[in-house]
Amino acid sequence: MGDAVVEIEPDKISNDKNSVDNTDEKNTIDPHNGEAITKMGISPNGEYLVTYSENDSSIVSWNVRDEGLLRPGPSKKLYPGEIPDQIGVSDKNKRAFITNSREIEIYDMMNNNQKILLDVHYKRFLYYYFTFNSEGELILYARRFGSYFIFVYSTKTKNNKWKYKRMYKIPDYFSLISISKYNKLYLFSNNSIYEHNLNTEKSIKIFTSNEKIFDYKSDIKIFSNEEFICIRIKNKIIIYSIESEIPIASLDINDGVRLCNFMHHDGLIPLLLPLLSNSNIWDRLKEEYPTESFPNDIQTTTNYAFGILDGQIRKLKLGELFTKMKLTFKNSKEFVEDGYAFNVNKKIDNPYMEILPAVFQKVIDQEKYKEESSRNLIIWEINLNENKLELQVFKKINVSSQWSKLDLICEKVVELWCSGTELLWNELYNINEIIVLTSYGLFIFHFNENNESISLNYYYGGIMDYNKKQSLEGYKMMFSKPTLPLPNDSSFRVCDEWISSIIESKENFSKYGDELLKYGINNSELRLIKEICDKQIKNNEKLLLKYGVKLLTLAIKKHDIELMEVIYKNCMDYFKKDFGNNRMFLGIIASTMSLLNKYYPEYISRYSSDSTMVLNSFYNNIKYENSNLHLHSFQYPSIVNLTQSIWWLKYTIFISEFKDDHIIIYWMLNVFHVLIILPILPIYFATFYILSKYHFIYGFDEYLSLYHAVIEIFKDYYYTDPTTPTITFMNPYVKFVNYPQGYNWFKELILPQSSPFVEIISKDIYKTWNGESLINFKWNKYGKYYYSIIWFGFMLLLGCFTAAATIPQQYTDNNIQKQLLVASIILGFIHLSFEVRQFIHNPIKWIRNFWNLFDLMSFILPIYTSIYWLQTNNRNVQSISFTCLFLDIKFLLFFRVFESFGIYFAIIVSVGKQISSFLVVLFIIIISFAHTFYILLSPESSFSFDEYTNNTDSNNPWNIAPTYHQVFDNGTVNSNPYMIQPPNKNTNMFVDFGTSIFAMYKFLTGDSSALSNWTYKDDPSLVILIVLFSLLVVVYLMNLFIGLLNNAIEQDNNRVSYLIQKAEILVEIELFYLLPHQRRWNAWFPDVIYYYADAGKTRRKIKELINEGEFKTNEFSKLEQTLFDELKIQHNSRDPVDVDTMRQILKENYERNSNSQDSVDEATLQKVLKENPSVDETTLRKILIEYLSHKASK
Repeated sequence: MGDAVVEIEPDKISNDKNSVDNTDEKNTIDPHNGEAITKMGISPNGEYLVTYSENDSSIVSWNVRDEGLLRPGPSKKLYPGEIPDQIGVSDKNKRAFITNSREIEIYDMMNNNQKILLDVHYKRFLYYYFTFNSEGELILYARRFGSYFIFVYSTKTKNNKWKYKRMYKIPDYFSLISISKYNKLYLFSNNSIYEHNLNTEKSIKIFTSNEKIFDYKSDIKIFSNEEFICIRIKNKIIIYSIESEIPIASLDINDGVRLCNFMHHDGLIPLLLPLLSNSNIWDRLKEEYPTESFPNDIQTTTNYAFGILDGQIRKLKLGELFTKMKLTFKNSKEFVEDGYAFNVNKKIDNPYMEILPAVFQKVIDQEKYKEESSRNLIIWEINLNENKLELQVFKKINVSSQWSKLDLICEKVVELWCSGTELLWNELYNINEIIVLTSYGLFIFHFNENNESISLNYYYGGIMDYNKKQSLEGYKMMFSKPTLPLPNDSSFRVCDEWISSIIESKENFSKYGDELLKYGINNSELRLIKEICDKQIKNNEKLLLKYGVKLLTLAIKKHDIELMEVIYKNCMDYFKKDFGNNRMFLGIIASTMSLLNKYYPEYISRYSSDSTMVLNSFYNNIKYENSNLHLHSFQYPSIVNLTQSIWWLKYTIFISEFKDDHIIIYWMLNVFHVLIILPILPIYFATFYILSKYHFIYGFDEYLSLYHAVIEIFKDYYYTDPTTPTITFMNPYVKFVNYPQGYNWFKELILPQSSPFVEIISKDIYKTWNGESLINFKWNKYGKYYYSIIWFGFMLLLGCFTAAATIPQQYTDNNIQKQLLVASIILGFIHLSFEVRQFIHNPIKWIRNFWNLFDLMSFILPIYTSIYWLQTNNRNVQSISFTCLFLDIKFLLFFRVFESFGIYFAIIVSVGKQISSFLVVLFIIIISFAHTFYILLSPESSFSFDEYTNNTDSNNPWNIAPTYHQVFDNGTVNSNPYMIQPPNKNTNMFVDFGTSIFAMYKFLTGDSSALSNWTYKDDPSLVILIVLFSLLVVVYLMNLFIGLLNNAIEQDNNRVSYLIQKAEILVEIELFYLLPHQRRWNAWFPDVIYYYADAGKTRRKIKELINEGEFKTNEFSKLEQTLFDELKIQHNSRDPVDVDTMRQILKENYERNSNSQDSVDEATLQKVLKENPSVDETTLRKILIEYLSHKASK
């Protein structure tokens, strides 16, 4: 494929020396005393170049921004034995190099080679790599004690020093590949390449190789710009789209056709050219281009390439390098058919730039329209009949012959959905292409002589009024530019033929499909979208990534199940096809989960099942980690920002230098230091632990700090973390936690935007490890810290009010009490403000949350009570009591974040929701009985509690109040009461309907004293009602209620309810406690989250999922097979045996081995297990026992 990739016309390449000098500028002055140049480096923006000669032991800078011959600038002679491993130069001509002793040397070439120092320089650091970025900063890569660091310095010189700006630590198991001028680190780990942006602190995995990479230094090269990252891995070129966040092409190094297509179409020459060494296309270029002018190894800028050939610098113009070659491809459409050239640059070349302005000018000048256009043997005839544009192509036999209707070759009719269309002009571009200008747009048609057909190649819709000169002048300017304007909505609305020509042609779709799809989405054209999906989206990953979220959102809102299924299946297929690199397709589904949960919740469960246990890489996913890291979540890679530890680093440098110069004094001070610290050792270690945890200090040199020294000794000799095999998984909820990047800061404080994580709280998510790891990540990143702050703030409110209300006044000063009440008011309003914001954000959701009632009351009551107390100086005991009650309950609610407590709180709420309807029914029944008893037992005549009333009303409180009678000496009792206990409102609780309800509630709890004042024998109706209430409510309904409680508790006694509760707490913290810009921090809200899982627990979980049918064992994907290989799980992908088949096998074996019961058991078990490895052994034994028991009973 590569031998005939590029054809170069020899006549286009001049071998004349003068012609070569136009593109290859060779320096005429020997800068290194005639010695060969062995190394070079170029500044970020191509301003300067620096070279090194090993034989001359010198470094020279060059100004390469000027046209003409390259002329050397200032030079620097190196010390004997000082050999640079890497050289570089900034855009300000500040030259730097790393010596073979791993030291960094910097000189100002514009200031007599004055040496520049770093203001934070630790001699124990070993430097391995550096670069100058486009912002004029120096980025250094250094090592100390097996740890690697990144330092960023400003190149503004002050006192001959460059100032330190930032510092980062590279995590273990990661190695640096290179650093780009755009402040991006490229790292290698476990067969994968990662990018970390130093400005945004965003880390992403850009490529995972399915082939083992053993030597990343020699096997991997990377060049990038702001749109693409080009990676060479051995003999393969990977092109990664930064916009789409996926590799869009994987090319063989010798596939010259596709390589040249990419360089030509997407402007990737500066990125791809340095990667093509030792390839067929490179060798072909060297053969065709003059040998003495083509270097073996090059570095590129936007317009030039620089290389070393025969010990000299060569400067090549990239444009002319490819312009001088005529590229002819065996398959010119191969690039388009790959689906990668999807209008990447949004520009369509305008080959009609010369003729189109003339066409508009003729219409402006009102030249007479002609219906025919001819050239050579081809004649075009264009007519407009009832909004139908009719085109006919005729061909004459020869030039001198006359043409007739019999010479018609082909015709085409284009229907326009508009009225009043007029033909304005037509003009032949060549014999096969014609430009037709109408009052509703510009058409460009193409006549294909091979299949004798006419196709529409371009259409731009819009009203072009020939009476309005200004309008036509505007279109004339538009079409006189080097690029054609992209089609507008009118183009698609007016002309169906244009839509068909785009969809049916991959070449047209690569140019205009982007605009067509946007038109379909914006206008909800589902038919059009389905047609595009069916014919184009299956082979166009970039298209699906760009518009997948909008397409799926539209399909859900329009309830188009077919379109939803197409997008969902395509996303999952692309992901499982290459799970190491196509993770962003999962983001399409995850980003629309709030809508799916609202309209089609079954898709949430389906996605959770389809994306269970996603591996991070193809190889080496199992490592030995701390045994308590199961489901520990993290961002990968986790680059640690150590910028705030600068003062500790300076202190470390000072102590290190002091130790080297004054060793005896150093140890004496150390002893004195220890003696001072001993009395406060716990406080010292606690303080240093906190400072170390938040990176205010770091152990650059452990034994220069007592704290770090003790920690290291303890780890080495007294404590080793138990480790266990751990596997790394990727959380499939990609971009699930991300917030929209565009926001208004003040609006966000009142009505914050949401993320999918905020909008959807689903059991289907949090019942899986993926959901639990997501919660763990958020909790460990910011949740536990903000929750502690909120809890501490509430403790202040609780402490202030409780102290004011509880401490007796004789033990506290009145002023102090007032201050505590004022503090309670202030703290109460602060907490209440967050509740108000929650209510404004979503009133319905806030009302439905049971715990918000306690929150509201625990903030309002302290405010009200404190204000009332201060204003009236009256200690309202009732108000204080309820305030303390709600404050104490609120304090208890803070424990719900801990699993041991949280499960019970989750049960309380969940069970309460389930039995709420039952409680309503029970309450209505109680009211009904209360109403009945109220009518039956309320007094029929008026009475007064203050004055004795004597009547025959049995319900009169005076008649049922306790009476005391006099007993005479002869044993008789006086029938008239000697003494009557005055009744009160509780004597007959059925005097008032409210107390009647309370009396029924007491009866419900077992206290029937409210009905004990009546004689049951004299009032059978009362007895009947008591029996009915006790049987129906107390016995039946209350026992039913207890049973329902038990069932509900069993149903919700799980970790899922607790995790959902914890997720709701995190949502509240995110929306109302984090600031708007914090919700956009990549470190807290990354696109992709990873987590560890214990390998043993993973094996058990997989078996559990297989038994539950979560793994489709008859259609394992590459992802699942790789997982099984990593965990050494043997599994047959065939369908599991069903129960009927099992019984048939058992029957056959029973008949065959009827003489021995034991042989039946074991033989059947082993046979079925051997033939059906997918059958769980425990399930098999259970079915076997049931079968044999059934046979025995017969």
